[in-house]
Amino acid sequence: MLERARLAIDRAIDRQMKTIVAVSSGRPPAAIAVIRLSGGDALAAARTIAGTLPEPRQAKVRRLRDGDGATLDRALVLVFPGPQSATGEDLVEFHCHGGRAVVDAVERALLAHPGVRRAEPGEFTRRALIHGRIDLAEAQGLADLLTAETERQRIAAIGAAEGRISAAVRGWMDRLSGLAARIEAMLDFSDEDDVGEEDLNRVHQDIVALVDDMTIVVSAPPVERLRDGLRVVLAGPPNAGKSTLINLLCEREVAIVTPIAGTTRDRI
Repeated sequence: MLERARLAIDRAIDRQMKTIVAVSSGRPPAAIAVIRLSGGDALAAARTIAGTLPEPRQAKVRRLRDGDGATLDRALVLVFPGPQSATGEDLVEFHCHGGRAVVDAVERALLAHPGVRRAEPGEFTRRALIHGRIDLAEAQGLADLLTAETERQRIAAIGAAEGRISAAVRGWMDRLSGLAARIEAMLDFSDEDDVGEEDLNRVHQDIVALVDDMTIVVSAPPVERLRDGLRVVLAGPPNAGKSTLINLLCEREVAIVTPIAGTTRDRI
């Protein structure tokens, strides 16, 4: 039993440590497709199809070839050595032509390397989280940004993705630590003449100010609320004006309005 559990853990660790590859841009066909390769074998696998790699963070054109030397595509290649990369690992990007056949051929050539496997959904973001490149709030903000459909959703999501919420939380923690230290000092030196009502008032004012700052951020609607909206039930006796009110709120005729009670029987 223990041996099976150990083998399962070893397989999970081995799978986690493998280099992953996936298309990081939109689904083909497209003008350009960005194929990302991340992990310990990323550089070695990239060399098998691109030959000599460019200097870090310098885009260079390379002819991509399969194992038989046949040309797959001419693409821009960028190298981002870890840990200063999006995932915290060695990362290589191929900016190829976005046809389905081109993308499939490049992926097949990379997957032929023994240390490379296809990435699972969200795995690049998960590795960035594991390696400390982003935190949970930034990961959620990135996911929200990818699914944003309106301008308000975009603004809310990009703030989280850029770490504004995380920075605010870190600031709150620092202020809380400072307040806790001041309160402990006041308790330890309560017999001293230096501690008085004025000190207590200042601490209270700072606590109120901190609560106000936290309330502003917490009360802002999350992206999922902006995306999904609110479910509201409009109820009342017959002929109270429910259909008229719905039409006014929607600014169009979504419900029939008549003096006959019970005209609207379907949920709107």
